[in-house]
This record gives sequence, C-alpha cells and structure tokens, in this order.
Amino acid sequence: MRGFFRLGALVALIVVLALPARAAVEIQDVTSQKGVTAWLVEDHSLPIITFQFSFKGGAVQDPEGKEGTANLMSGLFDEGAGDLTFDVFQERLEELGAEMSFRANSDTISGQIRMLAENSDAVLDLLRLAVTSPRFDADPVERIRAQIAVQIRSDERDPNKQGYRAMEQAVYGDHPYARPDEGTLESLAGITPDDLRAFHARVFARSNLTIGVVGAIDAGTLGTVLDKVFGDLPEEAQLTPVEHIEPKLDQEVRIDYPLPQSTLQLVYPGIERDDPDFFAAYLMNQILGGGTFSSRLFHEVREKRGLAYGATSYLSSRDYAQTLMIHTATRAEQVDTALSVIEDVVAGMRDDGPTPKDLDEAKTYVIGAYPINNLDSSTAIARTLVGLQQDDLGIDYIQRRAELINAVTLDDVKRVGQRLLSAPPALLVIGPAGGNGG
Repeated sequence: MRGFFRLGALVALIVVLALPARAAVEIQDVTSQKGVTAWLVEDHSLPIITFQFSFKGGAVQDPEGKEGTANLMSGLFDEGAGDLTFDVFQERLEELGAEMSFRANSDTISGQIRMLAENSDAVLDLLRLAVTSPRFDADPVERIRAQIAVQIRSDERDPNKQGYRAMEQAVYGDHPYARPDEGTLESLAGITPDDLRAFHARVFARSNLTIGVVGAIDAGTLGTVLDKVFGDLPEEAQLTPVEHIEPKLDQEVRIDYPLPQSTLQLVYPGIERDDPDFFAAYLMNQILGGGTFSSRLFHEVREKRGLAYGATSYLSSRDYAQTLMIHTATRAEQVDTALSVIEDVVAGMRDDGPTPKDLDEAKTYVIGAYPINNLDSSTAIARTLVGLQQDDLGIDYIQRRAELINAVTLDDVKRVGQRLLSAPPALLVIGPAGGNGG
C-alpha cells in the first residue's frame, strides 16, 4: 500500500555494499519488562535500524460480510495516528527520513520500519502511534477504499485472477481461504471506520505479535523500545477460531476465455512446516519443479518439447492449509499434451523418486541459496527472523539448516513423493472455449 518513504540514495547504496549475503548471523533473544519479545541481529556497521513485525490474524479474521477489512486497515496506519492527522504524520516521517509500510495477507498483518539510528526515538514514537492509536479518519478511509476498488474492478476483468479465485473457492469451499483478501466491491463498501477500530482492537495484541530487528541497536536499548512501541497493546488477541482444512482435490475448474495461451494449475496435497518429512518434500519439490531452470518439469515441458516458457512447482504452507502446486501456460491446442507430460513427470517422481545426482544437486542449491535469498540485506534478515519465530524453528535454525538438509536420504524423498503425489489433483484450466483439456 502507500506510505513508503525512501532513505537517501547514497545510504541505500551503502546498505547494499555493506550487507553481503551472510552464511550465519548471531541472533539475540530479547524480552522486555512487559514480556514483549523480539529477535535481534545487532549490527553497527551502518547507522540504520530495521524493524519487521507481524500480527497473526489477517484476512481470515475478516467478519462475514466485511471481507477486505484487514486489507483496508493495512493501508491506513500511516494515514494519521494519535493526535496527528494524515498530512502531519506523513510530513514527520519524511522529515525523519524513515520508511514505514504495512500489508495484510490471509494469515497475518505485518509491518516494517527502517530509520536512521540518530532519529530512532522520534521515528519509533510515530510507529507507536500507528500501531496502538490509528485514527481511521473518514477521508483517508474513503481514499484508500477507492484505490482498492479500482484494483478489484481490474481483477474482475483479468481472467487469470478470476480463474485462481474460482480455484480457491472450489478447493477451499466455505473456508476463509476461499474469500478474496481484498474483499468484493459490495463487502468493501460496507466496511466502516468503527469496523476497522473493532478489528484493530481484536487482532493487535502482544500475544500474537512477532518481531525481528536488525541494525545499530543493542539488546538493552531494544528491550526498552519494545515496551515503548508495543507495550500498551492488549495482552491477549481475541481471534476468531479458524479450522484447518484439507483442500478438495480430484476436480476440474475451467474458465473459458479467448486468451492466446491457456493456463494450467494443478493442486496436490502439501505438508506442514513442522512435519519430520518437510525437508524431504522441499528437496523433492526442488527437483520436480522448484529449480526453475534445472527441474524435471522445466526440462520436459520447456526444453525437450517447447510447450511453454516454463513450468514450475512450489510448496504453499499457510496457517490452515498446505498444498503443492504446479503451474504452466501453453497454447490452447497443446493443453492435453502439456498436461500429459506434467502427469508423466509427476508419476516418475512418485514411483521412482530422484536419482542420487538429482538429490545431491538439490541439496547443494538449497543450502547455498538460503543466505542469498534470506540474509542479503537488513530487511531480508529482519523478515527471516520473523518467519523463523512464526514457524517455531528455533534461534539456532540457520546454523542447523544445512545439517537437516544433508540428513535427507533418497528413501526419504521417495517416501514423501509417494505421499504427496498419489492423490488425483485439482486442475484449473484458463483459456479459449473448445480447447483441449476438458
């Protein structure tokens, strides 16, 4: 959403040069007097502090008929807070050279703030107001509502967006995951400032808060800061219970639309993040379609037959459902061929598993890519700290990760391949009516 102000270009360049990908980081576990916890990577090489934080309870907490509440609210935290109206709040952020942003997804509402250490007291006071006392004034609410409505109308004309939405409704039924995070035009129009205040009071609390901090701040100072910024939030969130759901597979969803290409998506069962076979599944997916240019799907669909520009697979681990998805796009007259090739690749992984060479190469890649993808900047590190806490992986996970991956055997991968790829998948086809694949 809005409200993202950049630090100076020179400082940004220094950050990039000073924060190469790190193979390991030293993480401190900090707890304030009021019991607010955060993981900290202290780094005084630059005078910058980055906060990343997340509240469990995103769009799945939207009240029925008020879908889009979490998303709308996430666009309003920098639109005035406490006794500061929108223009004053924004001016102060800009004067202090701070970056503040919020976003919502189905499971969480998260925020980030980056600041110069010398301005941290003033910037963190703005963050305190944004988190604890957002105003939700009528004019900003209407402005952000209008922006979201424009996007909803655009999505309504996008066949791929409508196809993915129809697929989620088919796979998740009446579960909150079947609802669009941004809501509908009707539900969005019905959300009032009082609805936003009620949602905020219910969801923003210390019990469902996770924080990662990176930069020029020590543990003692951070403990004081945590209470200053977050200590006045309610102790316990009042979240509506959400049930775990098994996706409804073995069905087809077809969206007829005169596109140059047809889109294919297959949905298989996934795996919980804390499952003992998670890394076996992760490596299996890397070999199947997660390695963009080295995977079996890419080789068979793109390189060998030229059916598509690419074919990928990925594991989706949400709070209340897990899936493995395969995606590609091809010409309408080639849908059946592409689908047959994908099914053959899946069957090969399910029945035979990977070769020793496949597994060794996958291990090397996923171990080496982790610091590049997760530890290459202060923002990435702070985000990683939040994710590690949310997944309850332990403060020493980064040091243990390579060992966990290297411990996976061929038999482990074969077992998890049979487990995840044996069920008939849900299939989405978006493309011209009368094309193959029906």
